[in-house]
Amino acid sequence: MQEKALELLKLYRLRNTAMRRQVLELFLKAGHKALSSSNLESALEKTDRITLYRTLKTFERNGIIHQAIDGSGVTKYALCHGQCSEHDHMDDHPHFHCKDCGKTICLEGKIQNNVKVPKGFIVQQKHFILEGTCSDCSN
Repeated sequence: MQEKALELLKLYRLRNTAMRRQVLELFLKAGHKALSSSNLESALEKTDRITLYRTLKTFERNGIIHQAIDGSGVTKYALCHGQCSEHDHMDDHPHFHCKDCGKTICLEGKIQNNVKVPKGFIVQQKHFILEGTCSDCSN
């Protein structure tokens, strides 16, 4: 994981810091699962909340992670799996939120937008959330 984290930092031309490496490693281990800042804080040994917040914003701004809106009111982030960039996040895919354990994961596929938006309205974000029980909780 550490080697992949270093590759990502180099690819996005970001300075290699201990916090950035550790946070990237956690996202790489999580795979498609979204993580909240509190998840990250508890997993990191020494955490400065402000440095963590800045790291998350830097990663989001550069297209490394995206917000996984799941309706829980907790901001969660997931690793981008594609060619996201600073100006073009390709994260318009659905998320699944388990109502039992609170886990949120990225699902494959794109959101199909067949909604007719009234004239003069400008859509800035789309979120598609499926809620239910994950396989871990349903067993």
